[in-house]
Amino acid sequence: MPIATTTLGAYPKPDYVPVPDWFNTEAMDSCEATLAYSAAIAKLGDKAEEVFARAAQDVIADQIDCGIDVVTDGEVRRENYIHYHCRHVTGFDFENLSRKTLRDGAYNTDLPTIVAPIKAEIHFLDHDWRVAQSVTDHPVKVTMPGALTVADTTFDSHYNDDKQLCRDWADALNYEIRGLVDAGCKYIQIDEPIFARKPKEALDYGVECLDRCWQGVPASVTKVMHMCCGYPNYLDQTDYHKADPQAYFDLARAVDGSATDMVSLEDAHRHNDLSLLDSFGSTTVILGVVAVARSQVETVEEVRTRLQAALEHLPADRLVAAPDCGLGLLGRDLAMQKLRVMSEAARSL
Repeated sequence: MPIATTTLGAYPKPDYVPVPDWFNTEAMDSCEATLAYSAAIAKLGDKAEEVFARAAQDVIADQIDCGIDVVTDGEVRRENYIHYHCRHVTGFDFENLSRKTLRDGAYNTDLPTIVAPIKAEIHFLDHDWRVAQSVTDHPVKVTMPGALTVADTTFDSHYNDDKQLCRDWADALNYEIRGLVDAGCKYIQIDEPIFARKPKEALDYGVECLDRCWQGVPASVTKVMHMCCGYPNYLDQTDYHKADPQAYFDLARAVDGSATDMVSLEDAHRHNDLSLLDSFGSTTVILGVVAVARSQVETVEEVRTRLQAALEHLPADRLVAAPDCGLGLLGRDLAMQKLRVMSEAARSL
């Protein structure tokens, strides 16, 4: 049977979307996008919703044209997948940023500051989903940042207790997830790259917080967790810091025992020992089979061969093909080339 396909969130913004993000500013470790975001939205004024709706329609059309089964809106409204969500809950100061080293020392930058308790008060992603879902009959997946990742990518001057910070964030996500469920969204993804960076903390309280996010979510909704290993500052950078590949092995059984239905793992930028997949007894694995930080386009045969190897460990109905992570660094042409290769390989099996 053909293997299903999906994307994981970010997609290159169309040229007519004048919103800074991590992919179109100086570098991933720059705070430029965070600082400039509010002014960019204000400048769009009454045209903002029209621009974002058009962008969502265009990037969804690209994905469908490339053969993707479960699409995203490309995160076209966001400066990055983390801080967009932080702007919609209480507790964050985006005017007074604080310097912090994050991602195991990979970045040193200025970040939003947590100055008060984190709490969700108004649903917002249900609107983004409705706009995106209205233009397609393909299911649209909504992405949001997980607790450990938010704790790592903001500066805490309030809690002084990472566990409590993460639990409050998980409760805020659960509030938002319930709003999406009520709206009719069937695919919801929590992004947790910090699991692979900090497996000890992930096992200590991260998986608990992940399950806290899913409380009350019905079985009819597919609950996804994305666990990537690292991101470069620019396309074709080869020396960027990645998580230890052993982290996936350390975390696999705990994630498999959680309420999560699907887990996304990177494999294209650095192949895993695929015996890793044997650790997932019930969870579907979304396997990254095209690299998002290399301009070289994989061949159909390369991707097909890797998927065939994965099928020695998992049945086809528990394997999904995807890029390693978001596609923003590639630009539209390269992103579409890679997605077409991926989809052709997946359909051939």
